[in-house]
Amino acid sequence: MKVLVINCGSSSLKYQLIDSESEKALAVGLCERIGIDGRLNHTPAGGEKVVMEAPMGNHEAAIKMVLDALTDNNHGVIKSLSEIGAVGHRVVHGGEKFASSVVITEEVIAAIEECNDLAPLHNPANLIGIRACQAIMPGVPMVGVFDTAFHQTMPPKAYLYGLPYEYYEKYKIRRYGFHGTSHSYVAKKTLDLTGLDTNNSKVIVCHLGNGASITAVLNGKSVDTSMGFTPLEGLIMGTRSGSIDPAIIEFIANKEGKSIEEIMNILQKKSGVYGMSGVSSDFRDLEAAADSGNEKAKIAKEVFIYRVARYIGSYAAAMNGVDAISFTAGLGENDMKVRASVLSYLEFLGIKVDTEKNNTRGKEIVITTDDSKVKVCVIPTNEELAIARETVALL
Repeated sequence: MKVLVINCGSSSLKYQLIDSESEKALAVGLCERIGIDGRLNHTPAGGEKVVMEAPMGNHEAAIKMVLDALTDNNHGVIKSLSEIGAVGHRVVHGGEKFASSVVITEEVIAAIEECNDLAPLHNPANLIGIRACQAIMPGVPMVGVFDTAFHQTMPPKAYLYGLPYEYYEKYKIRRYGFHGTSHSYVAKKTLDLTGLDTNNSKVIVCHLGNGASITAVLNGKSVDTSMGFTPLEGLIMGTRSGSIDPAIIEFIANKEGKSIEEIMNILQKKSGVYGMSGVSSDFRDLEAAADSGNEKAKIAKEVFIYRVARYIGSYAAAMNGVDAISFTAGLGENDMKVRASVLSYLEFLGIKVDTEKNNTRGKEIVITTDDSKVKVCVIPTNEELAIARETVALL
């Protein structure tokens, strides 16, 4: 079966067409500036990237352009749309309603809409993508794969906040966690790579990119994760503050005369290593600035590394031990210095890093020595493949 995987943002749309039998991507692409002027970047497997400029007034127009590109005589990879057996949609927030992927029906769409308040920037865009595909591809089965679903196995002691319980009952204010599709995929890959028994395993997955989160996976199930009610909680990230004392919000609002909306914009888009360094949210820029003597960049990097190590240590305590730790996503897969610095805090766990093996980028590998008590892996994430697998499994 050929599965079209759609990841719809407010003004962008990422896609992959995946052959479920070979698990190879036949084509990948990105629609940008939807509703403005429109640009499609389309790359067929083994071919050159094709860039097409064309008006995309809405997501339906973008989807149509994607389908035209996939069937184009020159750079297409299928002869007709009838070859697409299903569409898998990434949906950011499923609340407590969805603990697994589901075939999309009108009832499912209504339930996703009920979660819009929990993810106002993401869920409405995800729904637009679903509706657009339904309009252009009637009769083709569609599946929703939720970022939050993997974390629905967290126990109340991990997901409840220290707030009056009525807020959980009335508004479902709790920790949900995100990056679930990535954490699930990498956790399973970790078990395969290390030979651990799923039902007797303690794994910590570090998804480190511009958005970053860490998850404790006990016997194949998420039992705690660093992101919370929103993706703002947890680690310091590229532009996000991560966890802070909530009283800081009122303090800055009073001192600077700013509204809650303005403060939240600062926490979401102007904080993290970008705000701390004044340089960039990209760790490559941060590294270069630190190496050239920029003290703020150096400190920002150190703070990030320290927080990652602290979360790993706390999750080792939460699971009463750890068998394997995996690094994934842009930074986790590609920055050997960050991995080495994080692991230097964890030598008490009996971790022994093989420096030569750690000198790797974007490659699936165990980077610890044979006598290390905890295995540490680098595993490139593949959320699109995970969505395709979920879609095929359901259908």
